[in-house]
This record gives sequence, C-alpha cells and structure tokens, in this order.
Amino acid sequence: MFQKMLRIKAFTHLGKMQSGEMHLTEAVLEIPISLEVPIGPQHPALHEPLMLKVYADGEEVVKVEINTGYNHRGVEKLFEMNNFYKGVFISARICGICNTVHADTYVRGIEQLLGLEPSSRARYLRVLAMELERIHSHMIINAIMAEILGYDTLFMLIMRDREYVMKAKEILTGGRVIADYFMPGGVRRDVDDIKRNRILDLLKKTRPRLEYYRKLFETDPTITNRLIDVGVLRPRDITLHGLVGPVARGSGIKTDARVEDRYDAYGEIDFNMVVHVEGDSLARMLVRWDEALESLKMCEYILTHLPEGQAVVDERKLPRVLPPGEAFTRCEAPRGELTYYIIGSGRDRPYRVKVRTPSFHNIINSGFSYLGYSIADVPVILVSYDPCISCMERAILIKDGEKKYIRLRDIANMKRG
Repeated sequence: MFQKMLRIKAFTHLGKMQSGEMHLTEAVLEIPISLEVPIGPQHPALHEPLMLKVYADGEEVVKVEINTGYNHRGVEKLFEMNNFYKGVFISARICGICNTVHADTYVRGIEQLLGLEPSSRARYLRVLAMELERIHSHMIINAIMAEILGYDTLFMLIMRDREYVMKAKEILTGGRVIADYFMPGGVRRDVDDIKRNRILDLLKKTRPRLEYYRKLFETDPTITNRLIDVGVLRPRDITLHGLVGPVARGSGIKTDARVEDRYDAYGEIDFNMVVHVEGDSLARMLVRWDEALESLKMCEYILTHLPEGQAVVDERKLPRVLPPGEAFTRCEAPRGELTYYIIGSGRDRPYRVKVRTPSFHNIINSGFSYLGYSIADVPVILVSYDPCISCMERAILIKDGEKKYIRLRDIANMKRG
C-alpha cells in the first residue's frame, strides 16, 4: 500500500471472569496517516478541468492519481460526420492556443491523400503562422507560472507584451486567436509589403521583452528557489513514459519533429533545437523562453526571405472527394509531438481521423514525477508541463464494449442516454 500506517496498541473489553476480574485482550490497530488532497477539476492552479488526487504523508506527496474526462466534445466523430474541408475548421478548434498546428497537421494529411503540393511561398507562410503561435503559447504558460508563484504583476506584464505577437498573428491570418488560415494546397491569405513591415515592427518590439523575461526567470531568487530541483525528470524517465516536446528537451532529450521531419519549409529555415539538461521545472520554462527567441528569428527570416509565387489556392478547383488511402502526419506543436492519422474511403468525408496530442502523453503519464515533493510543489510541476486539457478530450464513448456516439446537441441538453 502507498499509505503509511500508524500502529497503536489497544485493549478490548471481553467481560468479567468468574473471579470478578475484567478480561482484557491486547490488539494492534493500524490507522492510515496519509491525507487525500483533491486538486481540481475546478482549482485556481488549473485553468482547465483536470483532477489530480494527491495523497500526502504530512506535506510529502506519496501518490498522485490523474483523472481526465470532464470535457467530452466528440471532436473525432465530428470529422467523420463532415466533409474534409469542414474538417479544417474543426481541427483548428481542438485547441484555442495551438490551433494553427492542428490545422497544419490535418491539412497536410489531406494533401497526402489528394496528392497536392503547396507552393514554396505557402509553406513559408505556414511556418510563420505556427512560429508566431509558438511564441505566444510559450509566453502564456510562463505567465501562468508567474501567477502560480504569486507574481501577479509579472503575469500581467508578460500577457501585455504577448499582445505584440497576437497582433502580428491577426495581421497575418485575420484572426487574433483562432486562425482559419490553412487550406489544402496553400493558405487563405497572402501578405503584402505593408503587412510584412507591420509584423516586423511588432517582432522588433517583442525581442527585448523576451530577453528580459528569460533573464528574469534565470536570476530572480524567488522564481529559482521554487523551480530549481523541483519535478526533476531524468532522461530515462522521459523515454520510459513517452514524454515529448519542451518537457523532453528540458531533460536533455534531442527530439523535435521540425528537425526530424522537415515538413513545410522547416528544411529551408535555419534554427537551433533548444535543449537543457537539468531536467527540473526551471529547465522546462527556460526551454520555452529560448524557443520563443528562436521562433522570433525564424519569423524575421521568413518575412525577409519570403519566396515569390502564389500562396492562395482557388478552393473551387480543389477535389471534392477523398480517394481511398491512409495518411499519417505529425507536427511539433508548442507542447510537443502532435500526430494525425486519416483514412479516406472514396467519399467527401474521412472514414476516420485519429488525433494524438502531446498533453495526452505529458499529463497522463507524469503522475510519478510528483512523488517525494511537497503539496505546494504540485501546481508548479503541473504548470511546467504546459497542460492542455482541451486537446486531450476528444471522446468517442464506449459502453459495455459497444461504441456509442453522443451528439453535441444531446450533450448540451444533458441527455446521457
């Protein structure tokens, strides 16, 4: 058992003997002394519904149970019910923060089935959108870490400067948050010289702020005291539990789908894979700051070396039927490896779309990493994984061995069936 037991001696009264004396028998009682602390599914440290059932011996964590499933949306079933062009919009709404990487991975799978090849200019613009997204995603999780540590002012400052990147994303894609920018064969909007200069000006303002926050996280004693040697993951832990993204790179594991697959224009744009070897919560946060600076350089390179040509494709000329076949694509999302598996069956809609997100690995498989630390360290360790619960909840309900599909309308009306 994971619980420590308190062993005490007690005496049980069995009645009087013939001599009139009391007959007592000695027994040993075991009393558990661990405390169950529920964190979530609604908790100030969590911005999405997730339950961490923490068991503690005093302040020391001795076991953690991770429970998900509070936000079933049936997204994978929606792919099967709609044509593959509508699926582009569905994929972009799996996650609000990392929507462009979802759309890119899905669109590249459709392009594999259709035999489409986007132009060089379109591939560069896709990378630009995804790297802008990586910057603001890394900024928001570092802001949340500051909030967890009690630095509300630092949280607001990072979120304020994140608006530079959000504005750049809006200029490029037309959407500040959800960027319906990707389409099979290319992108939906091009950039002219005016937009290019506006985005470059915003990136110029962003750079000194990223450098400042990166230095602050590395040198501020309050931040370092809370993050250094907390939630340490050895390289063996990463490979054994299949952890991905900045979590893996923060423990010295060199893995990055952008380097390994060179999809879109990543094979033509020079960048460094950021790796830290310390393996603690601070290392994971510094990986994200350093990656944000690398992404900034990539965005500047793209805007100054953008190839000529046509980036926007005429949707009226695209095929309306997916040929039979299978496609597997992956992408390096801000949180790690994101994969899509798509089956086409000769219809206008996919037969199956399976999505595997990085948080599915990093959150569900990380229960071991809290053991031995204090209860106060649990939110810090969790935030260092950059959890995205909306990415994980894509349920097709299976009851008594049979699949049962629930419509969004029924979920909204709370019809369980």
